[in-house]
Order: sequence, then C-alpha cells, then structure tokens
Amino acid sequence: MKNIIHFRYLPTLLFTLILIIIWEIYSGWYSESSLFLPAPSSIYQTFIINMGIIFSHALHTVWETIIGFILAIIIGLTFSFLFTLFPFIKRTIYPLLVISQTIPLIILAPLLLLWFGFGIAPKIIMVVLFCFFPITIATTDSLLNVNQNLINLFKSMNATDYQILKLVRLPFSLPAFFSGMKIAATYSVSGAIVGEYVGAKEGLGIYMNIAASSHAFPLVFAVIFVVIVLSLTLFAIISVIERLAIPWHFYQSK
Repeated sequence: MKNIIHFRYLPTLLFTLILIIIWEIYSGWYSESSLFLPAPSSIYQTFIINMGIIFSHALHTVWETIIGFILAIIIGLTFSFLFTLFPFIKRTIYPLLVISQTIPLIILAPLLLLWFGFGIAPKIIMVVLFCFFPITIATTDSLLNVNQNLINLFKSMNATDYQILKLVRLPFSLPAFFSGMKIAATYSVSGAIVGEYVGAKEGLGIYMNIAASSHAFPLVFAVIFVVIVLSLTLFAIISVIERLAIPWHFYQSK
C-alpha cells in the first residue's frame, strides 16, 4: 500500500513523458510547424541560453506573487470571519463577491494600470483578485457547516461566538482553508502574469509579451514552462504546510 501511495504520480509522469516524445517527433517530421510549435529540445536550448534574464524577470514575478498571495489570504480570512460572526454582513456582501467574479479579471488590468501606473501595485492587486475568492468561499462554507451538535455543546457551556469560532469552527475548517489556498496557488502566478502582460517594467509577463512580439516562440514556451514550475512549487509548499499543520486530516483520510 505504501509503495502504491509513494508512486501515485508515476502514471502522470509517464504520460507526460510520452506526450513530450510525441511532441518532439511531430516537430521533427513537420519542420514547418516548428515556427509556431517548437520542439521541446529547442525550448530547452532556448531556456538554457536565456536562463539568466529569465531568472531575473522570474524574481520580480515571484515577489509580486508572494505579496499578493499573502494579502489574498488575509483578506479571504477576514471576510470569512466576518461572514461567520455577523450573518447580516454575509447577506449583504456575499452576493456582491459572487457577482464580482462574473467580471473577466483580464479587463481590469488596463484600468489598474491607468490608476496605479507601471509599478508593482497593479500586479499585486491582480494576484489578490485572482486568489482571494476561492480562499473566501472555501473557508466560509466550512466555517458555517460545522457539526451543529458540537456548537450546541459549547453554547451550553456559555461559550461566546468568538470562542466557538476559535475553538470549534476554525480547527474544523482548516482542511477546506488549505484546499482553497491550493486552488488559489494555481491562479496566483497567472494573476501576476496578466498584470505584467498588459504593462510592466520587468517580470515574466512583459518578457513573454516582448518574446511573442518578436516571434521568438521557443522563448515564449520557455517562459510558460517557468510559470508552470513556479505555480507547482507554490502548490507544493502549501501542501507541505498543510501536512505539518493538520496531520490528523491525512490520518483520517487513509
């Protein structure tokens, strides 16, 4: 059983390897397609050649992502706690949050650029807009769906709403909170990229835009690969923190 769990990602890795091999063969057979779909080997070579400048831009994007992601967690938890402690606030604001998600966030990027300029602020705001909603929804639903019998038990001991939130609701909502964070982690780097793509001084988004304008498609794919790695890294970090913070959840799921 342990071996099965240990190698649970092996099928995914093998399937990915097969796709890369097929991609490489296809690009070799149909050389005319290599302009728009460069071979993985060409992408790798381009990445090695431009690794220094890619790394420089990646550092800027990572910084924006980390700040925006932390702010998204703070804002998401704040909304979740307010919705739990004050039902009137939930009835008032919750529908507006849902409606706000129907707006394509990419159209807000030019507005943020006009309001805040080409600095780091609009990129951080884009990351927050991409990330805070899944954290808020997952945490709020979990906080409000704790076993009612347990809540009644604490009320019978004259526990306040704040004490119930701290001792009952919050511990039981941690699995959902981390799930929301992992979903947000997959969006976080993309949020920074969208903000940079519209307009920035540095970052992977603007670098990708310049590469695409120059028809340097292997370089575009190389940057996309870096974005994927950054998103997966953040996802993995949150997964590790989750295992350390709530190990009992994984024991129960086995």
